Amino acid sequence: MSARGNASARPEGPGAARASVRRSDGTGMARSLDEIDSRLRVAPPALGRGFAHTRAAVALVLRERDGDVEALFIRRARHEADPWSGHLAFPGGRIDETDDGARGAAMRETLEEVGIDLADATRARRLGRLDDVIGYAESIRVSAFVYGVSGDPPLRPNYEVESAFWSPLDHCTDRERQSIRQFRYQDRSRPLPTVRLLDDPDAPVLWGITYKFMDGFMSRIGRPIPFMPWESESRD
Repeated sequence: MSARGNASARPEGPGAARASVRRSDGTGMARSLDEIDSRLRVAPPALGRGFAHTRAAVALVLRERDGDVEALFIRRARHEADPWSGHLAFPGGRIDETDDGARGAAMRETLEEVGIDLADATRARRLGRLDDVIGYAESIRVSAFVYGVSGDPPLRPNYEVESAFWSPLDHCTDRERQSIRQFRYQDRSRPLPTVRLLDDPDAPVLWGITYKFMDGFMSRIGRPIPFMPWESESRD
């Protein structure tokens, strides 16, 4: 997401991940773009209708690799004035008046931030849309669109992006990569679930709205992110 409006880093509160359905639909795990396409067609996404101060859109870009699927993430550029600088996110940003709706904004931002043209039908195809996510204190509503791309498209990060990388979906289901961490926002500290996508122990982890999108997506394709211990305890 662009430096103008990073929805991915907004905390959702300790109960955010528990709101997602984390179970397989019993039809096996989707491990190809065609299978993911079929899963996302089963039910329409839940779209936010309430008021939000800011509207944003992101793209979950996927590719097939070594018999499985990888997702594209960016690491935001570092800016002293940006409290979310250096965080992991999907390509995306605020919806401009000139955009053709939320999907148009996601496509534009993806082209600007990483150089992938999702409008190129010879290299990319739309697979579906995820449930909208409302950010902290309902200050932002984010829409996410899922695309599949063929081959190994070159990644050309712009000034808003420090780096871009592909991560296997298996990283999201690896219990060794999951943990609860404390995040501070507006003078409050909250425990939130995270996934370590990069092998570097000092690298930022996946959390917040981007985590919630991945949580819902992984459940939709029959590969749910495992329960966290604190979640099962909270249901007792």
